[in-house]
Amino acid sequence: MILSKNSPLALLMQTFPRPGRLDWIGLRPAKRAALIQVEAAQAITGAGLEGDHYSGRTGNRGITLLQAEHLPVIAALADAAEIAPATLRRNLLVSGINLAALKRQRVQIGEVVLEGTSFAHPCSRMEEVLGAGGYNALRGHGGLCARVIQGGLLRVGDAVFVVDAEA
Repeated sequence: MILSKNSPLALLMQTFPRPGRLDWIGLRPAKRAALIQVEAAQAITGAGLEGDHYSGRTGNRGITLLQAEHLPVIAALADAAEIAPATLRRNLLVSGINLAALKRQRVQIGEVVLEGTSFAHPCSRMEEVLGAGGYNALRGHGGLCARVIQGGLLRVGDAVFVVDAEA
């Protein structure tokens, strides 16, 4: 279905009760390497995050985002007391805004504009990290992949909000 920019449904899809917040940033320096938690990161247009091993690959998975509110759910499903964001190997942890609603939407975080491209499905590595059933614990809670439309600096604490796709 193609929606006109000003159709009632298109306007509803861009309406959120409040902005979200960037709570955590992690960089993967190499494949299978532990994530490094940082307070700020440089997003590169069409590439991803500087210092992340995915940077420069397909632009549709330049950055991965995870919903902070899902961490307790994933922990409960994995039979764990808690789950640290780095364990799930996503770049950004956001709270206060529904990531599932951001697929095919443009969002601004600090100076950066991202476009949600697809849901980030878990990989078989979750069985190693979370134990037996880890893959299924993360199913439906894996977050969102996004491409960088406008690069810039991301900082923990930045607001996350939807922007007009034509802006």
